[in-house]
Amino acid sequence: MASLKIPELVPSAAEDSQQLRKAFVGLGTDEARIIQILGHRNAAQRKLIRETYQTTYEKDLLKDLDGEISGDFQGVVHLWTMDPSERDACLANEATKRLPDSNCIIMEIACARPSDDLFKVRQTYHTCYKKSLEEDVSDHSTGDFRKLLVPLVTAFRYEGDEVNMALASNEAKILHEKISDNAYNDEELIRILSIRSKTQLNATFNQYNDQFGNAINKDLKSNPKDAYLKLLRSAIKCLTEPEKYFEKVLRLAMKGLGTDEESLTRVVATRAEVDMELIKERYYQRNNMPLDRAISDDTSGDYERMLLALIGHGDL
Repeated sequence: MASLKIPELVPSAAEDSQQLRKAFVGLGTDEARIIQILGHRNAAQRKLIRETYQTTYEKDLLKDLDGEISGDFQGVVHLWTMDPSERDACLANEATKRLPDSNCIIMEIACARPSDDLFKVRQTYHTCYKKSLEEDVSDHSTGDFRKLLVPLVTAFRYEGDEVNMALASNEAKILHEKISDNAYNDEELIRILSIRSKTQLNATFNQYNDQFGNAINKDLKSNPKDAYLKLLRSAIKCLTEPEKYFEKVLRLAMKGLGTDEESLTRVVATRAEVDMELIKERYYQRNNMPLDRAISDDTSGDYERMLLALIGHGDL
């Protein structure tokens, strides 16, 4: 469910490329034109614009953008203009260099993307970095984090609606047994999380709640400060209720003094064409404030205007 506002009569890729080129030449950069164009084009349109720009001017649009704009505005425009699989591959590669601090980014890509999209990310990663995503995740992570993240990034889940209720009941018992024994890194627990479809996992977690009286994530809070348990809870939330997971990331990014622009940029750029409407609804329910107002309160300038355009509130 996309919230990005695409004009009814979209100019051709050639026209958009020409207008972008005009935004770069002469004195100063026309940031408003960049937002007006790229902030209101979907993934297929942006891909065609990049191809047309390369053919017409023999220049890489991303490199030209990076040379013309800077700061957080450059960050969100660059991420947004990339092809989704290219974007995720780039995010994953940067995250592997900062593990374990960026475990959540690897987890998001593994758990919040449909199977076909995750497969494309892994293919793009091969092409761009001459190695596999799972290889880099394995090489840069250790212990329980590696045991969880490698199976998650290599998953190719069934995406249909079929549910085996007997299996859900049985695996709910297995999960409860492992959690009761504090065996949070057990192979069976990780196997269930990494191979079952999201629909099947929802059924399993519902069975867990019905049989044992607690949501599974509540039982995984025995040590709220434990980083592995936090990642495990986040993976479960991301697999079953991604809009709630991403609402929390946005809320924490704009909570208190200062703003976590990296998280804010990442979530808006990666979810704008996916489930931003659901995230906005959840944000309002949780915070009694529209997401666009929260963004306006915490950001400014062209960065603010680009973010608002991507969540569907850009008045351009």
